[in-house]
Amino acid sequence: MEEIVFVTHNKGKIASAQKWFKDTKIKIFEYELDEPRSDDIKYISKYKVMEAYKIVNKPCISLDCGFWIDELDGFPRAFVNFALDTIGLEGFLKLMEGKENRSCRFTECLSYYDGKEIHQFMGKHEGKLAEKVLGKDTDKKWSDLWYIYKPLRI
Repeated sequence: MEEIVFVTHNKGKIASAQKWFKDTKIKIFEYELDEPRSDDIKYISKYKVMEAYKIVNKPCISLDCGFWIDELDGFPRAFVNFALDTIGLEGFLKLMEGKENRSCRFTECLSYYDGKEIHQFMGKHEGKLAEKVLGKDTDKKWSDLWYIYKPLRI
């Protein structure tokens, strides 16, 4: 298979792609793609991979994620960056004070576009929301939510 270009500026997503596609040549093109305002990660991922293809004119992948907290009716969903910029990690934890149901999940959509067809692959990572900020900084994180998310499976 020829190389696939991953257009992103997110170091954690780059580390994940290099792990997932260890048998395929992934070329990283660091660029911050526009992200449409939508609650649909499949739509966002499709939009971004099509924009990426216009930039590099080669087969591309795009990865977009959302974060759902059951007790908060799914908030923040696909609006993770907006929520982090406005309320931050401490805001998430404050919203969850006294709540017993701490179930949450990352949902991801990887899109591949070769200039003709788009293929999309969904993933879900169930977990629990921590009661305090945990962990240390790492280049493998996709988001600061890494510090309050405890996966059910590792």
